[in-house]
Amino acid sequence: MLSSLLDFLAGGLLQFGWWQMLLYLLVVTQITIFTVTLYLHRSQAHRGVDFHPVIAHFFRFWSWLTTSMITREWAAIHRKHHAKCETEDDPHSPMVKGIGTVFWRGGDLYREARLDRASIEQYGKGCPDDGIERKLYSRFPNLGVQALLLVSFILFGAKGVAAWAIQMAWIPFWAAGVINGLGHWWGYRNFTTTDTATNLSPWGVWIGGEELHNNHHAFPSSARFAMRRFEFDIGWAAIRLLQAMRLAKVLRVAPRLNLRPNIKAPDAETLKALVAHRFQAMTDYQRNVLKPALREEAVAVGARLRALLPRKLRHGLVNDGRWLKPDAREQLRSWVASKPRIQTLIEHRNRLTDVLESRSHDATEKLKHLQAWCVAAEASGVRALQDYAVRLRGYALLPA
Repeated sequence: MLSSLLDFLAGGLLQFGWWQMLLYLLVVTQITIFTVTLYLHRSQAHRGVDFHPVIAHFFRFWSWLTTSMITREWAAIHRKHHAKCETEDDPHSPMVKGIGTVFWRGGDLYREARLDRASIEQYGKGCPDDGIERKLYSRFPNLGVQALLLVSFILFGAKGVAAWAIQMAWIPFWAAGVINGLGHWWGYRNFTTTDTATNLSPWGVWIGGEELHNNHHAFPSSARFAMRRFEFDIGWAAIRLLQAMRLAKVLRVAPRLNLRPNIKAPDAETLKALVAHRFQAMTDYQRNVLKPALREEAVAVGARLRALLPRKLRHGLVNDGRWLKPDAREQLRSWVASKPRIQTLIEHRNRLTDVLESRSHDATEKLKHLQAWCVAAEASGVRALQDYAVRLRGYALLPA
């Protein structure tokens, strides 16, 4: 009897070995990751995809069971992150709160954000509010993880308790810590966005495709995160599979950019493409105008580029030193002021940004400003800027 009791305490009803427990843990944690990226993130927060009611409710139940996160709260906090990104109001910006705080205390920051009920009401609209949400999921948010602990112990004994503890730490570490922290601090960038979002890896597999975070910030409502041929988004692969089974309906994906030749002036197609691809336009400017100009400046003085301008300051040119410390920002401004050609290019870039970020709903007026910008760029006498203006005129969206 004592031996049987000890066996039950150690391995529960199923008596899984360690390799079986590892396989179980990998499966359930990846289901949790898919719940977050597919349902909470892409479907509820950004409305990029809809799921069949059975699939959607499974995701709601699994989130309650394994994380105690409430759909409306998660969506609201994430929407606020996009609306207030990299400001004091951002719930989890490493630029404001520090990378150490966001990486190690991401879960705590999420729980603090849940207490801001005014923001939850403001940003949480359109999320599930049916009877089971009000009477069970939202009313007893911790009951699910408590039930999971009990079931884990009954099935797997002490090993199940250990697996449960890892499950409880999985989302706080990988989503709240790694994505919200490292995803705004380290990695590569396809798009020059107005925040610091980065892609942690071109192969978004381990965290459901969320590794492609810069791509997501460039096109927040897109259900597909991969934007380059070499990138892979496992979350998008799962959506396509569910779509083939008629269990998912894709609502939005990032439009593809086309470049038309021999366009004499920006037209309505140009403007439409630039509204959708304004970050691509800024990325093209950085790569094709500013970077070549910096190299030419270095050649002119017979120095290496890193000697002409340190790497950190070169990165600061993208946003006029917004993320630099005050002394470094002043150093950058002084350097730009001493380089008339670079200063001219930055002024043109800022004027183009003003056109693209304009909140005016008058498309005709916006198009006139864009056409005037192209005329000024072509009259600048700077070959790279002139070539860029010609390229910009040909922007258009590929048919869906």
